[in-house]
Amino acid sequence: MPNRDIIVVGASAGGVEALKQLAGGLPRDLPAAIFVVLHVPSNGTSALAHILNRHGELRADVARDGEAIEPSRIYVAPADVHLVLRSGRVVYSGAPRENGFRPAVDALFRSAAQIHGPRVIRIVLSGSGDDGTLGLRAIKEAGGVAIVQHPADALYAGMPQSALEVVDVDYTLPVAEIAPMLVALTAGEAPAGPEEAETAAMASESLGAAGHEASVSPNGKLTGFTCPDCGGPLREISGKNFTRYQCLIGHVYSPELLMLEKTQSLEQALWSAVRALEERKELASRLSRRMRQANCERAAERFDEQGHQSQESALLIRQMLLNGMVSSRSITEDEEENDRPLVENEVEG
Repeated sequence: MPNRDIIVVGASAGGVEALKQLAGGLPRDLPAAIFVVLHVPSNGTSALAHILNRHGELRADVARDGEAIEPSRIYVAPADVHLVLRSGRVVYSGAPRENGFRPAVDALFRSAAQIHGPRVIRIVLSGSGDDGTLGLRAIKEAGGVAIVQHPADALYAGMPQSALEVVDVDYTLPVAEIAPMLVALTAGEAPAGPEEAETAAMASESLGAAGHEASVSPNGKLTGFTCPDCGGPLREISGKNFTRYQCLIGHVYSPELLMLEKTQSLEQALWSAVRALEERKELASRLSRRMRQANCERAAERFDEQGHQSQESALLIRQMLLNGMVSSRSITEDEEENDRPLVENEVEG
């Protein structure tokens, strides 16, 4: 029987520190390949592989599209592509962002579950939001092992806490205890599961050529909401303890992220309204002056009134925005996490 020789790891804000500690505790001859997704901005360049090489004995590299999977190596997802697994190799995918990210943790986890089933060990480390939670469910359903960093041990507890709320995980551990657990788990045999060829065949039916779901589940209920990325209709896909929203293109949102995106869209629209009202006030003032120069007092007064109304409306909306009456501040960690991993990489590198 095969061993548990596929380890997939997802992290976001605060994840660099956790990954350094994890890599530092693993032996050079670990009989498994490790695949890491760390959220980084699409225009960033991650130095994570370099950092992990400095802190551990396993060789770490940015994964190359199509390269073969080898044990005792760490494959790091590059920026702006999903990293997915095929039979015996890693593949890049330019499929749409999931939960606002590319690379996304869920994409890696889902492909690992569908291709390698019970051979997979999945780890969720520090981060905010809930990327990785649905991928963890897929791995558990395929017979794999789920490990989550203890929220109290994480710099950002959002991702670990979301996983614990939705999935019956196997181990909840501080990072210092995860490496010894991996050594023990990879030394034993994986439980019986579908043969790899059978698993790959099932995956090809549900995944597109890039390794992602080709379309929305037909059971998804149309919501009347539009996708923040492409403007297409969103469907609500629900299961036990989870809900997600997905458009026909393939953009995926958790309820929390969709609320944040809608709030940001509303803020943008309101600031645009402020600008338009202030421009209207300025135009009314100019027209009023011209009317007075032409001795058209009644027309000047009409433009004065229009300018005054525009000024009052702009002031009201501006006060609402500045007082936080529109913005949602319940997800402030998500607003930071796009930049934080890259900043940590730059400091380390």
